[in-house]
Amino acid sequence: MITPSDRQHTVDLIKEAQAAGASCEKACHEVGLSVRTYQRWGQGGGVKHDRRPTTARPAPANKLTPQERAQILTICTQSAYQNVPPSQIVPALADEGVYVASESSFYRVLREAEQLQHRGKARAPRTVTKPTGYQATAPNEVWSWDITFLATTILGMFFRLYLVMDVYSRKIVAWEVYETETAEQAATVIQKACLAEGVNRDQLVLHSDNGAPMKGATMLATLQRLGIVPSFSRPSVSDDNPYSESLFRTLKYTPAYPAKPFVSLLAAREWVQTFVQWYNAVHRHSGIRFVTPAERHGGQERVILANRQAIYTEAKHHHPERWSGPIRNWTPKGAVWLNPDNADRPEKTLLENVA
Repeated sequence: MITPSDRQHTVDLIKEAQAAGASCEKACHEVGLSVRTYQRWGQGGGVKHDRRPTTARPAPANKLTPQERAQILTICTQSAYQNVPPSQIVPALADEGVYVASESSFYRVLREAEQLQHRGKARAPRTVTKPTGYQATAPNEVWSWDITFLATTILGMFFRLYLVMDVYSRKIVAWEVYETETAEQAATVIQKACLAEGVNRDQLVLHSDNGAPMKGATMLATLQRLGIVPSFSRPSVSDDNPYSESLFRTLKYTPAYPAKPFVSLLAAREWVQTFVQWYNAVHRHSGIRFVTPAERHGGQERVILANRQAIYTEAKHHHPERWSGPIRNWTPKGAVWLNPDNADRPEKTLLENVA
């Protein structure tokens, strides 16, 4: 609210500027006031008092009375209703032929009385912060890993495939198949991957979900010793780890995936080894301009894509009538984001072709 004295002072300043030769519009602009507001303030020969906060307003017709608010609090504190939310209380009252107010009114009254607490023995819903977004501009900056089940010939028994991939290049940098899930085995896989890739301290971010092997004491101690920054998905949110989830889908839906369960641990390891060799060195990945993960990881990507660019340009030159627009985009993909914030998210909201 602007006081009458401030209004009068503003009007006097504008009049003084006009007397000095300034236009009304420019004078109003300098004090941050519209011409129409200045004219309204000056009507009647003097500045009028701003009565908006003190203007009498009719009470809402649907407002609860003090008696009704007290009745709501009394009902909610009864032994029959003290452990259930308003969404259960209001229908129960209706079954008894009683209607006091809507569910939203019950919630509002309880909130204002500071009695809106989680009811029941179940854990109260909680808001989990979205994991920090990381950008990979080169190999071995951001890795993603997870564990998936491989079916065996014994019903209810599964082998565990530990798979670590580089987010930038999509290359599988480490894998192992075990019979169980443990933090010790996970730590061994990560340590071998770091040795194989020559990862230095404070160079790598390792993202995973919230499983026990990922957050076990041995695993976390190994990451701390290697100077790796751990990153975790929110509970039950697979979208926080899209690269590993998509890689597992590629693995299990490839035509070469066995139609029957694995008969032994050795058979599972042999098949996974064949898959990893094909995926890294043969599979042209749709998310990285159809070069192989090994080519992008090793730095051959730019030469390969530049050669494709030249071939397409030459083809268009020989037969321009066959091209209705520019040639195919063979520009290298560049940086890759894992869980980007909205400000860093690409124009397309869907993550395209992660595997």
